[in-house]
Amino acid sequence: MDKATIWQHIHEERRSLAATLAGLDDEQWEQPSLCEGWTVKEVAAHVIAHPQIGWAQMPGMVARNLGHGYNAMIFREVKRLGERSTRESILADFQTYDSSTRKVPTTTPVEPLIDALVHHQDILRPLGLRHEMAPEAAAVAADRSRTLAFLSGSRAVVKGTRMVATDIDWSRGRGPTLTGPVQELLMVCMGRGRVAEGLSGEGTELLPAQA
Repeated sequence: MDKATIWQHIHEERRSLAATLAGLDDEQWEQPSLCEGWTVKEVAAHVIAHPQIGWAQMPGMVARNLGHGYNAMIFREVKRLGERSTRESILADFQTYDSSTRKVPTTTPVEPLIDALVHHQDILRPLGLRHEMAPEAAAVAADRSRTLAFLSGSRAVVKGTRMVATDIDWSRGRGPTLTGPVQELLMVCMGRGRVAEGLSGEGTELLPAQA
């Protein structure tokens, strides 16, 4: 998939997420997301912070988190963003950066795609809401997520199964088969295997216990 199409999917998913957020009440904004320790508001602030972080912001992030690993840095930064953000400011940021193609330095355009797709689900699923990803976008995100499995805690299932999508021509890996919609395979790759739905095959034995 070319970069222009990737950005098109990012913008579409951000707009869909903005519509989701606008429809939530104040109590739902404070509900826990699938990301342990993060509320819906904090996840939303994190997603739309992506186009706001450039080289000028990097030294401050590093200085605030010296001695902490990557995941700890992200957790701390999300908490910081959540504390200084309001529902109104977050929704305003989604409008301001609606069509931005800025991304965090050293990342590829696929990282903000992963953020938008997966974090939308992180917000929706605990609230009992649904939104289907575009399969083509989910497949691109899943390819990149497989290379980041060591950060997501999903290395065992990514390296130990053959993932086969049922809604698009996409299969990766070797081992016992793990079959299902590509968006659910993406959730597995991103460490959300405990909430993935509609999966079958011997590879399911490597998934964490369902939530």
